[in-house]
Amino acid sequence: MNLFGLMETSGEAMQAERMRAEVVAANMANAETTRTATGGPYRRQHVVFAADRGDPAFLDSMTDASPASTQGKPFDLAGSLAQAALPALPGSANAAPGVHIAQVLEDQSPPLKRYDPGHPDADADGYVSYPDINPLTEMVDLMGATRAYGLNSSAVQAEKGMISAALEIAKS
Repeated sequence: MNLFGLMETSGEAMQAERMRAEVVAANMANAETTRTATGGPYRRQHVVFAADRGDPAFLDSMTDASPASTQGKPFDLAGSLAQAALPALPGSANAAPGVHIAQVLEDQSPPLKRYDPGHPDADADGYVSYPDINPLTEMVDLMGATRAYGLNSSAVQAEKGMISAALEIAKS
């Protein structure tokens, strides 16, 4: 793998983490939204990452050696088994592995009910349906996304330093 492939991988990861932070921000902003355009309360969104296919030697190194539940198959970022037949990336067969947003899922947990008979969205019994969003969980997700983004940014800076050092060596 070349240094530019590493930059591409870090760049993809930074894009995915930025989108994750945007989804978390939307969840936090809509924590008290009781009525959406589709009707009913806002539903919390979840980001699902998926691994891009990379160099086969790299993927082989990421398999679990133990014959436990994975049976030697690669893991995706969510910890579940990755698809056995990963889609090929356009371009070189030795492209750098990366990550992308596979989908953004809507949380299926039931809304929280609060008694507020004066609220315009109250039902016949006086209960209002609010999104099941825990600000603490959202803050932890946001901190994780911010931390991962920062680490990938540091990796890009280190890669730039390595390229600069290689160019200096080539000059002399």
